[in-house]
Amino acid sequence: MLEWPGSELPVAIVTALLAAVGVLLYVFAWRAVRDLPLLARFVLRAVLAVVVLLPFVLLIQLKVDRQSEMSGGTPRQQSERPADRPAPDIATRGKTGEEIDAERAARELAERQAAERASELQAEAERKAAEARRAEETAAAERTQQAQRESDDGKARPSEPSLSQSPSDAPGTGAGRSGGTRGLAPPPPAPSPQALPPPPPKPAEAVKEQDWDVVPVYFGTDRAEQADPKRLQFSWERGRKLTLGRALVTVPRAHQVPQVERPWVVKIPYFQVKIYEQAEDPKKHFTMQELRALTKEEMLAAVRERLQASVRFKDHALIFVHGYNTGFDNAVYRTAQIAYDLKFDGAPFLYSWPSGGAVASYTYDRESAGQSEPHLRQFLEMVVKESGAKSVSVIAHSMGNQPLLQVLKELKLQAPPGVEINQVISAAPDVDRDNFENIARTIQGFAKGITLYAASNDRALIVSRRFHGGVPRAGDVPEQGPVVLPGVDTIDVSAASMDGLGINHSGYAENNTLLNDIALLIQTGERPPDKRIPILERVPTQNGAYWRYPAIK
Repeated sequence: MLEWPGSELPVAIVTALLAAVGVLLYVFAWRAVRDLPLLARFVLRAVLAVVVLLPFVLLIQLKVDRQSEMSGGTPRQQSERPADRPAPDIATRGKTGEEIDAERAARELAERQAAERASELQAEAERKAAEARRAEETAAAERTQQAQRESDDGKARPSEPSLSQSPSDAPGTGAGRSGGTRGLAPPPPAPSPQALPPPPPKPAEAVKEQDWDVVPVYFGTDRAEQADPKRLQFSWERGRKLTLGRALVTVPRAHQVPQVERPWVVKIPYFQVKIYEQAEDPKKHFTMQELRALTKEEMLAAVRERLQASVRFKDHALIFVHGYNTGFDNAVYRTAQIAYDLKFDGAPFLYSWPSGGAVASYTYDRESAGQSEPHLRQFLEMVVKESGAKSVSVIAHSMGNQPLLQVLKELKLQAPPGVEINQVISAAPDVDRDNFENIARTIQGFAKGITLYAASNDRALIVSRRFHGGVPRAGDVPEQGPVVLPGVDTIDVSAASMDGLGINHSGYAENNTLLNDIALLIQTGERPPDKRIPILERVPTQNGAYWRYPAIK
């Protein structure tokens, strides 16, 4: 309990009230300063974060002080009776504090001794039970061997006398030979239970895999490695070289399509300071079972083995290029979620360029995505030419379309015979509208099909449009309509995009309907889109037609 003037309130209630007030203050203040210059907004919001968190810090400190007082570590404990100490009863009245403390210490000592004695008795009982079990097992083994000997001896054998014959009656024995022995060797001693080999234990993996599945993700990245003695980590910084590897991601059997279940984390905005983080549980969360770098030869060998075992997506590779504000681990989990929900048994690949992984890193991300083009090209060339995949599809999200489109433009004339890009899926591309149209015309014919998912309610693209002087982005649907090009299937997903965070920027992976469409598109290549999804509405324009999901009524 926390003591306040005139009342006592539980810590939980006080914390909840402060949290509610803090959230309201934060929301109103956040909106109030949004029209100020960038530096002023940052400073004021940082000050507000400190003001909101200060009561929680005081609550934590007060709780620590309270616990210290109750443990006898402060002078207050020497002069005041702790709040949780019971009031003196009749038996303790008239006694000094030292006498009461001595009696309490004696009682605690007696309780500890009793607990230790009970533990000793329990251990002794368990030891005797174990000895009894061993004796029973030994007796059972001896009885089994005795029964086996008797069974063997009761069988008539041509080469040795039966047990019903005496040695003198046995064939081939001398008439004058006598004696009380049957001429059989004494039975070997029964092996002790300790000598018997123990039964092989059940592997832990066989039990664990009942609760989750494992999805391999073959990755390439030009991120810099981050020092971590526990595991391989990649930071937001540029590594300026291509690193290859494989991640094994556990997906819980309780997974709800199309979520990426991860532990709850509470952070301070801007500062990335964790206040609370839930423990990982592979039964409930996506987890990184393994993450290690591989040589090119090691990676290609693992990929070929995976492709050889593929059935539903035979010899098919799927490459995912993430977008803005995405950390490496989150990109791996998203790739695993897409592959798992698509039931993709081919080889899933990820290319992760060095995104800052923060809302405020937009400018850095835009430049960082552009500088990754040579490394992404090296990665795509390896997948297309050397992996053994006969069909390669690519999904690029948001800002990841920027380097991908440039690389596809360069690779168009270099694909080996028999290998082609199956589908290029451009999801919410944060690319200049005119630039997208120019490149899309160039790469036509290199891929069997190009599909553009666009949305009018994508808040990230709306902000990007303002950032770029009001020019709509390729993944945006302004009033004049989306990008419409010959050879490109444009689908307006405004009515279907339901992002869990409310920013409508990952609808391609966070909507069951869109995932079903992507799966059919990769597997069958059927077009136009309304053949795959009959509910789509065809909208004619002067540049051609596009399709859109009907509004939910």
